[in-house]
Amino acid sequence: METKLDAIDRQILKILERDAKTVAKSIAEQLNLTKTPVYERIKRLEKEGYIKNYVAILDTKKIEQSITVFSFVSLDTQKGSFMDDFLARVEQFNEVTECYVVGGEFDFLLKLTVKNLDAYYDFAKSKIAALPNIGVVKSAFVLNEAKNSQHFPLL
Repeated sequence: METKLDAIDRQILKILERDAKTVAKSIAEQLNLTKTPVYERIKRLEKEGYIKNYVAILDTKKIEQSITVFSFVSLDTQKGSFMDDFLARVEQFNEVTECYVVGGEFDFLLKLTVKNLDAYYDFAKSKIAALPNIGVVKSAFVLNEAKNSQHFPLL
């Protein structure tokens, strides 16, 4: 059974969101609590799915040259089965780092990471355009990443 988040749970989540490597002892000290109840709360938050995963945020500029592309995709037909098929296929593409079903002019928003414009062209031509039921694809290329925050502002 899922419990409602209280103020302490939210503080724990804020701390872990900033630095997932923060240990229970340090969190307990920050919140003027003892280690055991903090540890138990963290385990409960994990078990109940409030914490999905712990990840390392990489500085991609230091690893490999790449570009980020946002592609807005519309399907010719918006039947549920066509949308499900599109999502299943897109999930298999390593270039797609995020995918959202959106309302409005387009059906999907994809965030892609590719090596360069040639790699994007190959991706668009051989993968996205090759999918059934593709209507319109419009893309925007990131020139400068002004803000990229993983923080959930409502905590």
